[in-house]
Amino acid sequence: FLLVFLFTIIGNSMGGASFNPTGTVAFYFLGHGSDTLISMALRFPAQAFGAAGGAMAIAELINPKYRHMIGGPSLKVDLHTGAAAELVLTFVITFAVLCIFLKGPRSDLLKIWLLAMSTVTLVVLGSAYTGPSMNPANAFGWAYLNNWHNTWDQFYVYWICPFTGAILAAWIFRAIFPPPVKQKKS
Repeated sequence: FLLVFLFTIIGNSMGGASFNPTGTVAFYFLGHGSDTLISMALRFPAQAFGAAGGAMAIAELINPKYRHMIGGPSLKVDLHTGAAAELVLTFVITFAVLCIFLKGPRSDLLKIWLLAMSTVTLVVLGSAYTGPSMNPANAFGWAYLNNWHNTWDQFYVYWICPFTGAILAAWIFRAIFPPPVKQKKS
């Protein structure tokens, strides 16, 4: 909770930061935010490289007796079950983010708490399936560290399905909460 709160403050003070490509895509499909297809084409590789750098830094700096405890998300079920799990988990977290930040409480502290609780709940629920990630950049970082970053399984489970879940969440959010119709002045 404290880390999410701290990263939010730091990110906002720097003009906004995005740690999860699926969130960026969801807000893009809703027409919120300033990202374009070109900015996302630059942002997503930067997020993946940043995640790989972060995973390598963690692996390098962590006390050796605790190294066995890190590793990032990994498939614990068959490929298609894992893919379905990441799609559903990413759909749920993305829909929760959209509801919390666009329709939720006004208090930033309450928004961050709701986001943290949603994330922890989904991580616990998905831990028997995929780790879970719900964030392609994060999954790539750990996969790179473990030399699993260039496999079809990693791309399918941790990139294609989370993006699909995020886009579906944005579409369903828009269907439930359509944007207000602008009245033309006569």
